[in-house]
Amino acid sequence: MLTDLSPLIAATARWLTAAYPPCGGALASALCEAQARQAVTVAAWLRYPTEIDAGLVTMAGPGGAARLDWITGAEPADDHPAEDWAWRTWVDEVVASWAAALLTDAELAGLAVAALAEGEHTVAPVEFRRLLTPDDGDHRAAALLRHPDLLAPVAGLHRDQLLDRLTPGRSLAA
Repeated sequence: MLTDLSPLIAATARWLTAAYPPCGGALASALCEAQARQAVTVAAWLRYPTEIDAGLVTMAGPGGAARLDWITGAEPADDHPAEDWAWRTWVDEVVASWAAALLTDAELAGLAVAALAEGEHTVAPVEFRRLLTPDDGDHRAAALLRHPDLLAPVAGLHRDQLLDRLTPGRSLAA
């Protein structure tokens, strides 16, 4: 059973950077991609914390980008050849939602990275600096990707599940 989440992480990060593109040239594109990939990696590792979880999602498939496209007003897949859109079947809506929440809330991102210690994915310390402490260049490059108002529809989809995962037993009134 395949337990590698890299196809899901790559597709979901690609969807985020396509929906909320970088502001600037090649360097901005790379910085935006790095931030998206770090947020998606944290979200995927939280969502699928064990090898069994990762294996099950790779067998069943994560669900695709259709609902995310509808929410953000992206073009439907019917307008393009299938080979141009095949990667979109690997987009995970919950992971995209969690990543969007992490990109727009530094405190939540810190809690999420700290919670990774409970999963099976990290065998060595992994640095998530661009997610946790982005510098001015990171913010400029990913201005759309980190804009709370723009990401709110996506981040709000599964934010409660993320909060439940990070703060079990929290008060619903909070």
